[in-house]
Amino acid sequence: MRIFSIAILLIVVINISAQELYPYTEPASNMPAKSISLKVAGMFGRGVHGGGLEQRYSPEVMFGLTKKWMVHGAVTFSNMYGNSLYYESARLYGKYRFFSRDEVHKHFRMAAFVTGAYSRNHLQHNELNLMGDHSGVQAGIIATQLWNKLAISATISETEVFDRKRGAETSPQQYAFQALNYSLSAGYLVLPVVYKDYDQTNLNVYAELLGGRNLDWKYEKYFLDLATSIQFIFKSTSKLNLGYRFELNSDIYRNMKRSWMISYEYIFLNALKRKKTN
Repeated sequence: MRIFSIAILLIVVINISAQELYPYTEPASNMPAKSISLKVAGMFGRGVHGGGLEQRYSPEVMFGLTKKWMVHGAVTFSNMYGNSLYYESARLYGKYRFFSRDEVHKHFRMAAFVTGAYSRNHLQHNELNLMGDHSGVQAGIIATQLWNKLAISATISETEVFDRKRGAETSPQQYAFQALNYSLSAGYLVLPVVYKDYDQTNLNVYAELLGGRNLDWKYEKYFLDLATSIQFIFKSTSKLNLGYRFELNSDIYRNMKRSWMISYEYIFLNALKRKKTN
């Protein structure tokens, strides 16, 4: 049994190091192959319009198809565009890791991803995203470098929003429909100092710069946020994230300028592995 436990630990550590499990962004590494992960996240903050508490919940399922391919599916519920919680959006995300250079205690990886989303909401502001606010597509590249206990990751992508207002003949134009999004994330493994077995709890700390710049709109062009978070990983199969995101600079009139986040995720290793038949 102890050998089996150590094997589980090694599978998780080799496939994706703990300090790469960024709460707000995706790394170039993938979750373990043949695994399924379930996640639920909540975001909370004061709205700039009425000052009331705005909240968004997102249950998500993730599939590690192979060591290079993974797929996410998620839906969101929120009260950000209404007086009560309602079903808001659905999202599908796919990632392909196309480059990996692995060495002892360090690696460099690159991946490409694409996201498609449908949202019941319509354009009301120029902070473009597919996390519940808008319908559209997004494609980008991720690069992640691990050195011992420190992992640095950068992402750049383009988002294109689909909305009925896009085809409307309005003068002057009110909304942007294309944006360049970017992020720079750092994660550091604080505990354990030395791995002994998979029962040890991991403690990671993160800092992530999250930004966007609209490409087709001369007003309300950009935003830049900082997100800080802590993460606990239990028995190498579940993790709890606590984060705080706030605006550093922006000229966009946004729903929220600061928010809290909490999420919990559990992974089922080898859940997609076929059972051998006699």
